[in-house]
Amino acid sequence: MSSSTQIVVADSVSSSALKRRVALSSLLAATVMTTLKLAAGLLSGSLGVLSDAAHSALDLAGSAITFFSVRVSDKPADEDHTYGHAKFENLSSFVEAGLMAISCAWILWEAVQKILSGGSRVQHSLWPVLVLLASICVDWWRSRALRRAATQLQSTALATDAFHFASDIWSTLAVLVGLGLGWLGARNHIEPLRFADPLAAILVSLMILRFTWRLALETTAALLDAAPAEIQSRIRAAVASVPGLLAIEQVRVRRAGSATFADLTLALPRSFTFEHSGELVRAATRAVQTVVPRADVVIHTVPRENPAESIFDRVRAVAARNNVGVHEVSIQSIAEKLRAELHVELKETLPLAAAHSFVTEMEAEILREIPELAAVLTHIESEPATIEEPVTLDNATNAQEQSEASRIESALQITASAFPEVLDVHEILIERSGDHLNLSFHCTLPDTLPMARVHQVITGLEDRFKLACPEVYKVLIHPEPQTDNLR
Repeated sequence: MSSSTQIVVADSVSSSALKRRVALSSLLAATVMTTLKLAAGLLSGSLGVLSDAAHSALDLAGSAITFFSVRVSDKPADEDHTYGHAKFENLSSFVEAGLMAISCAWILWEAVQKILSGGSRVQHSLWPVLVLLASICVDWWRSRALRRAATQLQSTALATDAFHFASDIWSTLAVLVGLGLGWLGARNHIEPLRFADPLAAILVSLMILRFTWRLALETTAALLDAAPAEIQSRIRAAVASVPGLLAIEQVRVRRAGSATFADLTLALPRSFTFEHSGELVRAATRAVQTVVPRADVVIHTVPRENPAESIFDRVRAVAARNNVGVHEVSIQSIAEKLRAELHVELKETLPLAAAHSFVTEMEAEILREIPELAAVLTHIESEPATIEEPVTLDNATNAQEQSEASRIESALQITASAFPEVLDVHEILIERSGDHLNLSFHCTLPDTLPMARVHQVITGLEDRFKLACPEVYKVLIHPEPQTDNLR
């Protein structure tokens, strides 16, 4: 395992441990506060305190679900869950939203019944007040810790738990106000204030419903793979800065718990090689991860015609689509009509009839794609499919072969001297492969010589040498600039 892989695995393990530790502490805090609120509510008979206890009981259930979900969501992908288990966090949030809605319905029903029956009589004491004040402190501490961990770990479940504890603060404050008004009414014999407790319970329920509705929308969107539009636009902007792209045809983003999956389709020039396309895909992946760190990115590439393509590029593109190599592509203008000429390399084992049929179809394809061309002339060459085992004549023990090698090298030197651009020839290698003699050598030319002229010189040198030594079957010339010639 590489060191970078070990670091990623270690980070994943530490993140999972942190998630579980934070979720467990929330579960314990919710257990303690639910028990205290329930006891205070039963002793005082306050519906507001009981409603807040119900809210905390809901948080207890939610914390238990969160603790379970973060344990499951960090499991690696398997055959049944190829995208991992992170959706369990979203599912737990959805279940918590449902529990909150049920709790609100029960509290509202009880509060309305209390109001219709003439209000509630509460046993006022300091005990419920102290419990509620302690609850506010615990909720504030836990919501901050959970929010910090949720941001750090990008955890939906922890964020939902933080949301619950934060909502508890406001609902508890509402219950405290209700208790205070009820106590004031009982002390000063203000009858209307006996409705303060059930009204506080209604206020708490409405606040919970509001939070529940927002939570339900967020979790439903995550479960339905909805992604915020601004993330897609930011990803588009980041990827568009990668040089070489023709277009970004599609961007799809989905969230699963703390994981983000990005799926892009990019249009690239069809003339790009696989290696160049691969490098561009890596650059686009890095661009996506600058917007969404640690995103799981999948990029599809599609070849597209580049508006800046020349006729030569378009001819080569057709050849690439047919998976054959071409060279010496040229375009001639004859009587105001364009004609393309090219050499096509086909497997040496292919029969002539099959090779001719293939080339005829490719010529027709070129004419369809490039209507500016009036004709296409193709030269068929064989593409070697066997590995040769040549014998070098320079090391031959046979006197006749040594003499033949010396004669060929002498003829090469004489032929090269007829070209003023050729400064020297060196690293001459003469080999026999089967019944054929092959020659390769390096040719030094001026640094500033244009490539068009370089091609003319080495082609002329090859043609003239073959006239002098027709027994040589193949000639390979490697041109190099004068400054790179270390001889």
